[in-house]
Amino acid sequence: MSSESSDLLSSYPIVTTIPILWGDEDAFAHVNNLAYLRWCESSRVEYMQRVALWTERPPAGMGPIMASVTCDYKIPLTYPDTIDVGTRVTAIGNSSIRMEQIVVSRRLGAIAAEIDSIIVVLDYAAGRAVRVPEHVRGAIAALEGRTFAE
Repeated sequence: MSSESSDLLSSYPIVTTIPILWGDEDAFAHVNNLAYLRWCESSRVEYMQRVALWTERPPAGMGPIMASVTCDYKIPLTYPDTIDVGTRVTAIGNSSIRMEQIVVSRRLGAIAAEIDSIIVVLDYAAGRAVRVPEHVRGAIAALEGRTFAE
């Protein structure tokens, strides 16, 4: 990873490295917008696993579910390249977790996209949102190196 990429990602506790594949490009000769969301999903899953908020498949018990996601595309990406997805939590509510992610191109040394998402903690059996468990709040605080007000 270049020093530019390292600087951009320094405040993100989870950094997921993914090579851009030839098949990620579309007919417009750049990476298709959906690839960015797939990359971010992979990094979110890694984060959720690290803080013990992942569930078995098919989902049962308590686990995360996506409530919303927005992506601000900054620059187009092309093959070949490698990207790093930085993932961090910016807020914890009663039953939700707000995440912020960036996609950084190693070749360009620049942010290619900024992504914000809201994840809700769901009781899959009951089909309703539940409070973010204390052990998950503690694990996020430890991973992020700070506490979060509700």
